[in-house]
Amino acid sequence: MEVVSPSSGAPPPQAQGARGAVAGLLRRIKGKLFTWNILKTIALGQMLSLCICGTAITSQYLAEKYKVNAPMLQSFINYCLLLLTYTVMLVFQSGSDNLLYILKRKWWKYILLGLADVEANYLIIRAYQYTTLTSVQLLDCFGIPVLMALSWFILYARYRVIHFIAVAVCLLGVGTMVGADILAGREDSSGSDVLIGDIMVLLGASLYAISNVCEEYIVKKLSRQEFLGMVGLFGTIISGIQLLLVEYKDIANIHWDWKIALLFVAFAICMFCLYSFMPLVIQVTSATSVNLGILTADLYSLFFGLFLFGYKFSGLYILSFTIIMVGFILFCSTPTRTAEPAESSVPPVTSIGIDNLALKLEENLQETHSAVL
Repeated sequence: MEVVSPSSGAPPPQAQGARGAVAGLLRRIKGKLFTWNILKTIALGQMLSLCICGTAITSQYLAEKYKVNAPMLQSFINYCLLLLTYTVMLVFQSGSDNLLYILKRKWWKYILLGLADVEANYLIIRAYQYTTLTSVQLLDCFGIPVLMALSWFILYARYRVIHFIAVAVCLLGVGTMVGADILAGREDSSGSDVLIGDIMVLLGASLYAISNVCEEYIVKKLSRQEFLGMVGLFGTIISGIQLLLVEYKDIANIHWDWKIALLFVAFAICMFCLYSFMPLVIQVTSATSVNLGILTADLYSLFFGLFLFGYKFSGLYILSFTIIMVGFILFCSTPTRTAEPAESSVPPVTSIGIDNLALKLEENLQETHSAVL
């Protein structure tokens, strides 16, 4: 009896099935991770990172080359631009979107929001005088778990396991970036009191988280113009008062020329673009994903610093950027759930009972009439 051996070129059925399963899995992963929405989110997030990079570069240029350290003045100019643009828009709105209507009903809420936003900016920038760049980069990530916790309780966001894995991957990328800074010697500029600086960073990151959660709620429930207009109004008032109390001596000592003025203008434009575009990105994603995406801002600042400030390059920076982007894509690949607030188990009272009783009597009479017939 002759035994026919299978062709040596054809793989066995088990191997074909395994290859097909792997190919199908790869197609599903590719279709899940590289959709148009995720690519658009990545592009918008990196645009925000470039805006933050612009503010960092101009601030560092002012501090190192011209010895100008006036963070509150820089923030004040940005809030004035928001005031002149978005608050004025609210003046000409009608109905519930009008400025006076909003002030009558929610003025105290927006005062607290403006205070949180102003002080977050001030604390983070001022912390560089007391602590190291490494500490600021690491401790600034404290705002992400705070933001997730606030989103859980305030916005009823519900995260999956992949979201926590994605956050861990992004924080690993930040750790890689900090390690590259240490190897490159960028952590040498330690401040006068590291503990005070670290506390400032933690408080500033927490206030940023509060501001971003409020921003997501207002942008998705109300309007983008209302958020920017009210932040511009109360941010201008609060930062103006704090400017007169804290920085009037520093401003008086500035030797103004066109280069310093141009750096202030560049900072204000970058910050204004950041505030204007961030609500648009939050509308299509969430505050948490935006904060994960802008973790690359420090890396962009480094790349510009290679040419402007003579920073040393390390291959770990490219690895850090890759790890952060992988974590960001993982977070955006699966949308978060929204759990609605628990409602009362008592059914709502729709009538006083008389209408229901009349309806029941009418149904009984109809049944009795049908039975008689």
